[in-house]
Amino acid sequence: MSLISRCCAALLLAMLLMGPALAQAPAASASAASDASSQEMPGPTVAELRARFAKLPATADNNEDLRTLLAQINAIAAQVDAFIDARSAPLADLNARLGELGAPPTTPGNTEDANITRQRAALTKQRNALDSDVRLAKLLAIDARQRGTDLVNQRRKLFEAQLTERAPSPLAGAFWLDIRDAWPDDIARLRALWDEMRRGAIVASEPGHRVPVLLTLVAALLIAVAGNLLAESAMLRLAKRWLPPGRLRRSLLVLAVVGVNVVLVGASAQWLHSVLDANGALGEQTRKVAQAVVASSIFIAFVVGLGRALLSVRRPSWRLPPMSNDMARRLAPYPWLIGLIGVLVWAPAQVNAVIDASFAAVLATHVLTALALTGLIAAIVLRLGPEHAPPPIPHDETTADAPVVPVERPVWVGVLLSAVMVVIVVIWVLVAIGYVAMASFLAGQLTWGGIVAAASYVMFKFADDLCTAVVSSKSPFGARLQKSFGFAPQTLDQAAVLLSGVSRVAVFFYMLIALMAPLGSGPGEVVQRSGQFGSGFKIGEFELVPGAIFSAVGVAVAGFIALRVLKRWLAQRYLPSTTLEPGMQSSITTLLGYVGGVLVVAFSLSALGIGINRIAWVASALSVGIGFGLQAIVQNFISGLILLAERPVKVGDWVVLGTSEGDVRRINVRATEIQLGDRSTLIVPNSEFITKIVRNMTLANAEGRVLIRLPMPLSTDAKKVRALMLAACNTHTEVLPTPSPSVTLEGVEGGALIFQAIAFVGSPRLAGGVRSDLMFEILDALRTAELPLSVPTMMVTSGAATPMATPAESPPPPAQT
Repeated sequence: MSLISRCCAALLLAMLLMGPALAQAPAASASAASDASSQEMPGPTVAELRARFAKLPATADNNEDLRTLLAQINAIAAQVDAFIDARSAPLADLNARLGELGAPPTTPGNTEDANITRQRAALTKQRNALDSDVRLAKLLAIDARQRGTDLVNQRRKLFEAQLTERAPSPLAGAFWLDIRDAWPDDIARLRALWDEMRRGAIVASEPGHRVPVLLTLVAALLIAVAGNLLAESAMLRLAKRWLPPGRLRRSLLVLAVVGVNVVLVGASAQWLHSVLDANGALGEQTRKVAQAVVASSIFIAFVVGLGRALLSVRRPSWRLPPMSNDMARRLAPYPWLIGLIGVLVWAPAQVNAVIDASFAAVLATHVLTALALTGLIAAIVLRLGPEHAPPPIPHDETTADAPVVPVERPVWVGVLLSAVMVVIVVIWVLVAIGYVAMASFLAGQLTWGGIVAAASYVMFKFADDLCTAVVSSKSPFGARLQKSFGFAPQTLDQAAVLLSGVSRVAVFFYMLIALMAPLGSGPGEVVQRSGQFGSGFKIGEFELVPGAIFSAVGVAVAGFIALRVLKRWLAQRYLPSTTLEPGMQSSITTLLGYVGGVLVVAFSLSALGIGINRIAWVASALSVGIGFGLQAIVQNFISGLILLAERPVKVGDWVVLGTSEGDVRRINVRATEIQLGDRSTLIVPNSEFITKIVRNMTLANAEGRVLIRLPMPLSTDAKKVRALMLAACNTHTEVLPTPSPSVTLEGVEGGALIFQAIAFVGSPRLAGGVRSDLMFEILDALRTAELPLSVPTMMVTSGAATPMATPAESPPPPAQT
């Protein structure tokens, strides 16, 4: 597999990852009239495709013939797929129309309208013909794919046989003797190619062809050289002006530089090739050489553009890899050297294929390829050794006397470079012992791996920068999402990380396809293999389709966003305009969230291809676990649904549960949150509200009660005390006039009169504060009126140093609410 072909695969890989592929699917509709025949579909028929397929040979003798035959079979398979797609919709439409007409009557004596009978017969005839074509096409598709698989296996075996073949070593005399013996024949073949090129030059220099050829040559050179420089400068200015500062601007500039270089150079080279061919300057052999030159120009543009964009010698702040300026300057010539040496080692192989050179010339080309590529890679590895850089210093100091310290680098980088050097040594050993074909292949794979790794690194960075710049809470678009849909910043940041991880997995998948392609595969087979993977693969009995996975993710994201928008609209716009109390509004919103979440998950699983029967099977399998280990969770879940439906406790209620009391702040699917008086939160399982006694202070009546009991001496003027306590209750702003406050004389306890005042406030939450205020006012009023409270009787005993309260009197009980 040549470096130019691999470069084309890398370019195609970048194009697949930079944007969605455009797929064309032929579509046709069935006739609307019941008595009309089916419309003719465009494209070849099944019989024509079958005839073309039958004419193709089942095998080939060499690698080039196998490649051509495989391309023809793939083209037929693509046309068959298009044929099936174009007729699937009309066939489904005909089946639906026949289903609407129903089956013909079978009971004797039952008849139907003649028009319906004729319409059913016509539709049945059309359906049978279309169904027959689709079935034959599917059989042809299976045969084509089987033939293609056999050819790929045959090509792989042929390549492996050639790869493991041992030839004379370049260190032995037999290698050079073979070249000397084959030299006259190879020179004769080269002279024929040279003569054809001279005849083409003579034709191009004729008066009728000279001007367009020269103008095209000059214009192509200007576009390839000056056009690239101007385009890079323009893209840099546009990036500074239109793109916000950040990592996304750097990665986008790298992609733009590589893309523009490839497009301009490839377009100019192809333009020059077409002009030379149109003016008769290309013969049979020179046309193949010219096509190879176009491919080599694309290779040079891709490698040089990628290397220059990654190193960014003139713009260090735009550099993607963590690399010092000195290291970037040392590596600056190597992108050009990779492109140049790649073309130099690739051109002889193309010339050998064009002129059908001798086996000795092919071996010499393999040796040249292996030694040149490994020498270049070894030089790059040595340049990538541990670098030294000055430590960061303040801006007011100079770097002249700054100490030089080694810059730490990851351990895996050193291990990888050491492994590359080991492979290089192995390649040299293979060349020395005569396995030159394998050595050439390993050298090409090593170079190809470096190019793919560099392109994948750019795509990794671009995917991460794009997700961070678009979805992150710190980005402008993320701030707009946060404002529009009410997303939390942590949610957006998590979504950005998740999307970045998914996109990186996709990039890694295509990188593995390019790196781990089977021996002898080309870019077309790599893309075909990725397409087959995209059509689906099985894990056990379940078939996973990458397109269905993305559809399921899209359905889930869109569904949860729509659910969040609906909940926000209900909570902020619609429900506040109704007469429902806030607790009921919160319950409705929570229930909608649960039901909507279940529906979104169900739709996502359906988009993934998991039917209701599979979900039921999983649920039945989980029922055993639910019965043993998840009883409490299920019990709390059902209790939460009961709380939301029957609403014995709702959001905003004041509840007493055991020794704890507080406000119900939130009813979740598993537990309920209660805010206590000290502002802490008590999380109570929902089953506690269903199976135990709960006191709801605000269920039927939201009012709170204040109770005050005071002991007074027996000689106290009871009516005066009553008047003072009623006055204190009536003058407090929080005490409700209805029911009105009351003061009663409860009786005599422990030699004291017990007065009890009862007042009502708007909420139980106010009872404690109001009771304290009333106590202050009542005590001040009693002190002013010279009405003392009753005190406990003290008893003094001999030997006692301190008084002790008698059990005759006890302090008044606390107020109750």
